[in-house]
Amino acid sequence: SCKVFFANDPLKIVRAQGQYMFDEKGEKYLDCINNVAHVGHSHPYVIKAATKQMELLNTNSRFLHDNLVQYAQRLTATLPEKLSVCYFVNSGSEANDLALRLARQYHGHQDVITLE
Repeated sequence: SCKVFFANDPLKIVRAQGQYMFDEKGEKYLDCINNVAHVGHSHPYVIKAATKQMELLNTNSRFLHDNLVQYAQRLTATLPEKLSVCYFVNSGSEANDLALRLARQYHGHQDVITLE
């Protein structure tokens, strides 16, 4: 049930910069699928910040760390008071799974309606 994009003419993307991705032949493609709208691929600021963090600690959010709390406080300070809880996840799939589990816990129902 996993669909391969471009099955008849597959792309082998080997690198990316800004809003573009490049295949093994050097052909340039505008990336309209990934999260490039945020900062683009290979953004120097993001690379520097990620490198600095990975030099200190390279893990996920399942362990307690002051940076998670500080980030959550900075984030919630920009939101209405009712939005005062943060859940950090690593993907859209994980976010959807968490939202479904929270809704089921809150309402006590297991039924789900989805649209394709």
